[in-house]
Amino acid sequence: MSRVVRSSKYRHLFGKVAKKEDCYDDLRITTSAWDSNFIAANGQYFAVCWNSGGGGTFAVIPYSMKGKVDPKLPLVTGHKSPVLDLDFNPFNDNLVASASEDCTSKIWGIPAGGLTANLETPLQTLNGHKRKVGNVKFNPVANNILATAASDFSVKVWDIERGKDVLSIDGQHTDLIQSIDWNHNGSLLVSSAKDKKMRLIDPRQQTVATEGLIHEGVKGSRVVFLGKPGKIFSCGFTKTSEREFAIWDPRDFSKPLNRTNLDSSSGVIMPFFDADTNVLFLAGKGDGNIRYYEIVDEDPYIHWLSEFKSATPQRGACTIPKRYCDISSNEVVRILKLGNRIMEPIGFEVPRKSDVFQDDLFPDTASGEPTLSSEEWLGGKNGEVKLTSLAPGFVQKERVQDFKPTVQKEEKLSEHEMKEQLDKLQKRVSYLEAELVKRDAKIKELSS
Repeated sequence: MSRVVRSSKYRHLFGKVAKKEDCYDDLRITTSAWDSNFIAANGQYFAVCWNSGGGGTFAVIPYSMKGKVDPKLPLVTGHKSPVLDLDFNPFNDNLVASASEDCTSKIWGIPAGGLTANLETPLQTLNGHKRKVGNVKFNPVANNILATAASDFSVKVWDIERGKDVLSIDGQHTDLIQSIDWNHNGSLLVSSAKDKKMRLIDPRQQTVATEGLIHEGVKGSRVVFLGKPGKIFSCGFTKTSEREFAIWDPRDFSKPLNRTNLDSSSGVIMPFFDADTNVLFLAGKGDGNIRYYEIVDEDPYIHWLSEFKSATPQRGACTIPKRYCDISSNEVVRILKLGNRIMEPIGFEVPRKSDVFQDDLFPDTASGEPTLSSEEWLGGKNGEVKLTSLAPGFVQKERVQDFKPTVQKEEKLSEHEMKEQLDKLQKRVSYLEAELVKRDAKIKELSS
């Protein structure tokens, strides 16, 4: 029987790890057992939860600092206990939020070019949680709006400009909150908890709109929204401790649209969804593989694409904004993979023969500009993510293999030919000298 291969422009998407000299080595990554990605990134820096004697530190490293990281690297040192989670402001590359075991979240201002000395004083300290804060997530549409989740079973929404928890969802979780995520327009939150339930939260109403059992295993679970249609992806464990994922309709958590078993590995799965390509990446903690799938609107809603394999296990991972990817190489997603002591950028590219801008691979993407102010969002207004075209930033690469320089042959002239050329040059010089004499005479005549 002939095998039918599903048509997809991402069928040949492949991951390419950066060269050794373009990686970042000798990182002192936190040894915390908390289920976090331990890394966040934007177009200028990546931040890593750091392992230090006193705890409470993280590093913000510019991409220009390739190779072995300086052991005297300046750190952000303002927390009193280990940092558990990080997130960069999507509208300001120099603002980063941190969550810590000291029951606070803090907002930090990174100077242009990176840190030159330890940073101890935050721009804001967000006090309000009663136990350790494990998750921080900026709103994708509204400026200065940040969501946090803590071990006191509460989710809070902050206006970081005022340093105030403007909304709080209390008493609606019954166990440790393991992950949170905003939907595409920042109007809803979804959370997963240790009680094996997922909750759809309307933060401005401070209520849980829908909740339901997602995975029966007791190990960690994660949830993310799948772009504009609003479907939700969850990954966790079965009763027999096998890894699995499911796709849900946010209006009904009683039964998933799709549930699939993955394998029997023990590491928590870290999901990353790219809304521009509808490709979902699943990176497993403790293994070096990254599976990726294409999300569609029809049953079965998810299709296997391929798998990036590596012998280096990952402790954490994150993606960078699309506008900082290498568009000329058709890099549609870049994942920063955090190993035991190293960070390796992995570019996922779609091979094409043409050297022109591939508009089908790169639709308009998030511009990095807010759509709403914090006051507008808190007042009930909704908006869509501001988009920008990537075409103006496209740089066409020269095809070196097609470049054949023309080499002119050196011609040897005879003595007679050389004499003729010299005579011509002398006549030309004499003519120009005569013209200069005429011009000088004319100028003298006009001036008198």
